[in-house]
Amino acid sequence: MGVFLALLSCLLALPAPARAADATFTQFIAALWPEAQAAGVSRATFERETRGLEPDYKLPDLALPGRPVTGARAQAEFVQVPADYVKEARIIQLAAEGQRLMQKYRAALEEIERRFGVPGTMVLAIWGRETDYGRSSDPHDTLRVVATQAYVGRRKEQYRDEFILALKILDAGAVTRREFRSSWAGATGLTQFLPSEYFKHGVDLDGDGRVDIWHSVPDALASAAKQLADKGWQPGVRWAYEVRAPANADCTLGVPEVQRPIGDWQRAGFSPVQRTSAAEQAQPASLLQPEGLYGPSFLTTANYFVIKQYNFSDLYVLFVGHLSDRMLTPQPFATPWSAATQLRTSSVEAMQTHLARLGLYTDKIDGKAGMQTRTALGAYQRSAGLKVDCWPSEAVLQAMRAAR
Repeated sequence: MGVFLALLSCLLALPAPARAADATFTQFIAALWPEAQAAGVSRATFERETRGLEPDYKLPDLALPGRPVTGARAQAEFVQVPADYVKEARIIQLAAEGQRLMQKYRAALEEIERRFGVPGTMVLAIWGRETDYGRSSDPHDTLRVVATQAYVGRRKEQYRDEFILALKILDAGAVTRREFRSSWAGATGLTQFLPSEYFKHGVDLDGDGRVDIWHSVPDALASAAKQLADKGWQPGVRWAYEVRAPANADCTLGVPEVQRPIGDWQRAGFSPVQRTSAAEQAQPASLLQPEGLYGPSFLTTANYFVIKQYNFSDLYVLFVGHLSDRMLTPQPFATPWSAATQLRTSSVEAMQTHLARLGLYTDKIDGKAGMQTRTALGAYQRSAGLKVDCWPSEAVLQAMRAAR
């Protein structure tokens, strides 16, 4: 009797929409069998892996009936100031480990660079950033994550495909269900691939006849390299160049659409920290100032934006690119980070909404102070007679509110 009452108590603790939806979830999953069958999933695998499958309503990025739409979980890349995200002590630690792994996997890394043109240090840096070189463990059951997102997520169609492909991975025996763990968004393996990315970019580098991004370091690193190559990686081109910006720098130029040869930026006063060759000075690049006029400035190449397709955050790309560099040279950024605080997501959303209302911002209202937001903010500061520093601060937000 006590067990029954405990179970009843747990059931009643669930929100009503969730309790009512579970039966519908089961029907939803069952209805996906024809798509799974068309993708080559066996009936036995489908039945085994979906039996007893339940949604996880605690995941972010869901649109549940009767509840406000939940946004994606606040990722460190978007809520931390750069100094806290690209932390020097962490970079030193990961770079030292990366140097050791460069020796351990030298043959695989040389083959990766030969086949895909991506430096071994770059894929090691991705591995280090994503899963701490395999030491961190993913908390979620991948199949449950993609099933829930397909059912009540904000990107249902995308995750419907991810669910079918997750079943296909299990059907092929690439990984056991027990080890098929992921982030809340369904990214899995040492270098964090969605199931669709596994099929698009997976590589069997160790030659054992299967693509194993969960246990085989050569496979995981080669797959990361192939993903970068497939997305346009240019061999022999750096990811970015740190520069010293002139005192009168126009931070509103910091958008991908404004591209100039590095030599032109240099003649305009943006001096590269490291010597650049004539060929490098001819390369087109965009200005990036993650803290507006404060902190380091960079000239970003096409490869910067390739890494950004792996993870959309500018800080993620800076972390990975800088970590890759630090495996070869001990030099930190020449200009230190200086911002002390980052606005809350809700405050950045309010700022984006105001900028959009003025016609200065046309991107997503997502609470992330990326390139487009910082540039639009600089345009607003200029029009309002404020200091143009392209950095979202509480003072600028208050000025916006006062001007309404």
